[in-house]
Amino acid sequence: MRKIGLLGGMSWESTATYYKLINEGIRQSLGGLSSADILMRSLDFQTVVALQKADRWADAARLLGDAAQGLEAAGADCILICTNTMHLVADQVAASCDVPLIHIIGETAKTITGAGYRRPLLLATRYTMENGFYAEHMRRYGLDVVIPNEADRMICHNAIFDELCQGVVSDAAHQALIDMTARGRDQGADCVILGCTELGLSVDAGCLPLPCFDSTHIHARAAVDFALAVPNQAAMLHFVTDGAYI
Repeated sequence: MRKIGLLGGMSWESTATYYKLINEGIRQSLGGLSSADILMRSLDFQTVVALQKADRWADAARLLGDAAQGLEAAGADCILICTNTMHLVADQVAASCDVPLIHIIGETAKTITGAGYRRPLLLATRYTMENGFYAEHMRRYGLDVVIPNEADRMICHNAIFDELCQGVVSDAAHQALIDMTARGRDQGADCVILGCTELGLSVDAGCLPLPCFDSTHIHARAAVDFALAVPNQAAMLHFVTDGAYI
């Protein structure tokens, strides 16, 4: 089994989900008391958020790159940045290491295209929805990303930072995400991406009016496949209810 290096803490609420999903995946694959060989560096999210708010992405890239190098030096065979937003600096982090970085946007895009969808609605932080890096990466896979309107972007962003990252799951945010997905469907979206690793704490495939792709689940599954050296990840999709893949 290859060692998985998790670059987490952004927020730790979703990093805990990564740890659970990866270990569940290893146990399901190997049985018994098997669990994942994981190295984790959990950053202080307050520091990362301050860099985001100040638009200091170069400094954020150095922070994550140094942390990734530490994981590699400790023996990690791959790196996962356990957040969508910080994939804005994924190229810089990947360049700082000799081990592969498993890219959450790329893995999500491959899963969506493999399922036959082409126009996903993106629900995420404001940085992820507005910066353009996510949609640009998705275009490499032939996907045309639908972005919510300005009011919905702010509601989604605030639900993530003010509630979900702090362990609060409210009925209001839950309903708002459902309503956003319905409006995205009306804009022509054929599926929805939970493009923030905390969003799955509030909504899932069973409650959304579009087929749902949870990037956290997809990313964690990719880590399991890497650790077990599964050669064809496209064949490893797990179908759940309402046409959603995790």
